[in-house]
Amino acid sequence: MSIKAKRLRAQPVSRLLEQPGGLGDVMRMATLIERAQNHLRRQLPPDVAEHLYVGGYRNGVLTLITDRAAWLTWLRYEQPRLLGLLHQLPGFEAVMKFSLKVRPIRPVKAIPRQTRHLSPAGAEALAHCAEGLEDSPLKRSLNRLASHANAAVEPGDDFSNDSSSNDSSSKDDSSSDTPFSDASSSDDPA
Repeated sequence: MSIKAKRLRAQPVSRLLEQPGGLGDVMRMATLIERAQNHLRRQLPPDVAEHLYVGGYRNGVLTLITDRAAWLTWLRYEQPRLLGLLHQLPGFEAVMKFSLKVRPIRPVKAIPRQTRHLSPAGAEALAHCAEGLEDSPLKRSLNRLASHANAAVEPGDDFSNDSSSNDSSSKDDSSSDTPFSDASSSDDPA
């Protein structure tokens, strides 16, 4: 069983773009909407412009979308001026009125980056494992991974569970209450 392109169904892309009601009309409408949105945003104050979106155009009505009702009220008062601005653009002379809508826009939240820290004890264990290996990609990888702990630990930081360092800090009542205070700055009479 072979799969053959049927002559009647396969069409060049240019024909699909030229057909009425096809993809070409959608692309032209998207371009017009983008031009209208950019033109209106350039003419509006910056605090309003970032909240205005053009949603669509149908039968002489251009849909404007905003994310808050306060901006919608402002747009209602500015409708005559905005229509005049829009009529300056070629292709938008037929716009007779606006349809104003509020659609809360949820901001895209960036996924918080998880940073992982390698303790000095973990780095020591990796380096110890690498010592027992012959020169190989695994040995180089383990050493490189162990070096990340050395780069992340600054000279004043101590991640170890050494009880002697904890005893000295607990006896000093004049130390700062913050857990990340810098010991060298406490000696300065600032």
